[in-house]
Amino acid sequence: MNFTNLAYRKTVLEGLSGLPLLIAFYDTLAGDLRRAAAAQRKGNLEERSRELKHAALVVGALENWIDANSGDLARQLIAFYSKLRRAMLEAQVKQSAELLEAQMAEVLRIREVWQRLDLRSTNSGPEILPPERTEKYGAGFMQLEHSQLSWSA
Repeated sequence: MNFTNLAYRKTVLEGLSGLPLLIAFYDTLAGDLRRAAAAQRKGNLEERSRELKHAALVVGALENWIDANSGDLARQLIAFYSKLRRAMLEAQVKQSAELLEAQMAEVLRIREVWQRLDLRSTNSGPEILPPERTEKYGAGFMQLEHSQLSWSA
């Protein structure tokens, strides 16, 4: 696999999983599409093909994460990845940087949704519970403690 994306490499090296790794895959995919569009604009078909080949590998990795029987989100992601593959092929046949950039925008839009979910889960932090109300020491303990702490100068 081509490890040109710093965020992807860092995530893999740190051994992260879940949403951070998913976001890194989307970053890598968007970068592949951006570089493919730039190569198309330069007329470098070999570089464009190399970037699109890597993008297809990333899409395959993303598809492998999906449990096809897990509901509407799974079906929507399967449809999105299928549409993305078709659009990448169409962009290659038509030699269209604009089609690649449009797909990059779609990838970044979905990446943003995953990032918002990740931020929600990391910002939630530990749950702070109210103090437990127990009469462990009895009501007289609080009066005794208060009277021992009262003093004047």
